[in-house]
Amino acid sequence: MAKQSKTNKTLAENRKARHDYFIEESMECGVELVGTEVKSIRLGKANLKDSYAEINNGEVFMCNVHISPYEQGNIFNRDPLRKRKLLLHKEEIGKLEAYTSQKGYTLVPLSLYLKNGRVKVQLSVAKGKKDYDKRDAMLEKAAKREIDRQMKERMKQ
Repeated sequence: MAKQSKTNKTLAENRKARHDYFIEESMECGVELVGTEVKSIRLGKANLKDSYAEINNGEVFMCNVHISPYEQGNIFNRDPLRKRKLLLHKEEIGKLEAYTSQKGYTLVPLSLYLKNGRVKVQLSVAKGKKDYDKRDAMLEKAAKREIDRQMKERMKQ
């Protein structure tokens, strides 16, 4: 019997999401994929940029996620930008629906990763940042970097 690793291996990440949104809450969910998509994701050919999730008829779908066609997949390849169903419990879907019914909240996938050989998505409830919030975050980050640099120089002396 093969031993499965317990570590999570991140395959794709949506770095821009943390810049564009305030992350309120996040949860792990499964994704309904076909075999060639899984192989392509394992090769790191997934892109979460500009992706989002929506709730239709009590089901959650991930949209705008680009998974490049698998090179050896020929006829089994699917449309790279198709909607993919996310696997969640009814209670979790109800909770997400309550959040997204409020103005300004949306569902954003943060990362795709492997957990026990299965592809999982970290889905978050996010609220959009205004331009001035983004500028404040960039200034804060630059200030922290400068403080760290100064501390490092003092430690050397």
